[in-house]
Amino acid sequence: MSAQTGLIDQLEDALGDKNLARRAEVLRKVTDLFVLKSGTFSEDQIALFDVVMGRLLENIESAARAQFGSRIARLPDAPREVVRLLAADAAIEVAGPLLAHSERIDVDTLVDSAKTQSQDHLLAISGRKILAEAVTDVLVDRGNRAVVSATAQNAGAKFSEFGVSTLVRKACNDGDLALCVWSRPDIPRQNLVKLFVDASEAVKNQLVEADPRRADLIRSMVAQATDDIQTKARAGSNEFSEAQHLVRELNTAGKLNEAQLLAFADEGSFDKVVAALSLMCDLPVGVVERAFVQNQTEQIVVLARAVDISWATTMKLLLLHAGVNGSSRHQLDITFANFFRLQPATAQTALKFYRMREKANRPN
Repeated sequence: MSAQTGLIDQLEDALGDKNLARRAEVLRKVTDLFVLKSGTFSEDQIALFDVVMGRLLENIESAARAQFGSRIARLPDAPREVVRLLAADAAIEVAGPLLAHSERIDVDTLVDSAKTQSQDHLLAISGRKILAEAVTDVLVDRGNRAVVSATAQNAGAKFSEFGVSTLVRKACNDGDLALCVWSRPDIPRQNLVKLFVDASEAVKNQLVEADPRRADLIRSMVAQATDDIQTKARAGSNEFSEAQHLVRELNTAGKLNEAQLLAFADEGSFDKVVAALSLMCDLPVGVVERAFVQNQTEQIVVLARAVDISWATTMKLLLLHAGVNGSSRHQLDITFANFFRLQPATAQTALKFYRMREKANRPN
C-alpha cells in the first residue's frame, strides 16, 4: 500500500513537472503497475490509467513513447485512448507495435491510419491476426508491393469484391503475389479464372508449376467462362440472331455447303461463318468462335479438313478473322503445309474429341 501511495505522490508531482526525464520515469512505473495487474482492473480503473498515461505521454521523447507502446501493445485491456494516440504516431517505432498487435484498436482507426500513414505503417497493419474488409480495401489499393503481398498472405484477412479484384489486377504481372492469391481458399473461382487469363506468360507458368491440377481445372473453367461470356454477347446481338436463323434455314433446305460458307467469307460476315461452321461440324458456337477470336489456326484447319473443305475456302476463313494476312507469308505457308499433311480421317477423329471434351466440360 505504501508503495502505491508513494507512486501516487510521484504521479501528482510528475504531472506538474516539465522535466521530461522525470515524467518518463513515472510513466515507466505506472506502466509496470498496469502490466503487472493487467486483467484485474475494472473499466473505471482502466479509464483512470488512460487519463494518467495520456497526460504523462505529452511531449515525451519518441524513444520513451516507443518503449511504452511496445509494453502495452499485446495487453487485452490496454487503455483505448492511449492506444489510439500511439497508433496514430508518425514514427513507425511508436505506432508499429500497436498497429500490428493491439486488440484495442477499432476498425475505423486502422482505416484512418492505412489511408494517411506511411507504407511502414501499412505493413505493420497487414500483419494483424484479423483484418476486416474495410481495412484490406485500403491496404491493397494504397499499399506498395510488400504491403499488398503481406496482406494477401495473411490468413486472417477478409477481402471485399473490390479487394479481390484489386489483388487480381496487381497479381497479373507479379509472380509472388499471384502465387499468394492462387493459394488462398477464399478467392472466388471467377477471380482465379480472370487471374489465369490476364496473367503474363511468366506468371502463368509459375501458377502451373505451383499447382498443375488446379491449373488444369482453371483452364477448363476459362473455356467455360469464355463460352458463357460469348453466349451472353451473342444473345444481345441482332446480327448474330439473324445470321443463325439464315444458316439454320439453309441447313434445313440442304443448301448449307462449302460454296455457301465461301460466300459468307467473301461477304466478310463473321457471324454467318461461325454459325455455319458450327452446324457443319456439329460443335457449339462458342468452340468455333473461340478458334477464330483466339487465332487458333490449327483448330480452324482441323474443322475445315474434318468436313472436307478445300484449301481455297479455308484460306478465306483464315483471312477473315484469324489474323493471317498477306504480310505474314511465312505463317500462311506453314498453315498450307499443315492443311495438306492432315488427313481428313485424322481431322474427323479430332472433331469427335472436341465434341467429347465439350460434353465433359458441361455441368450436369
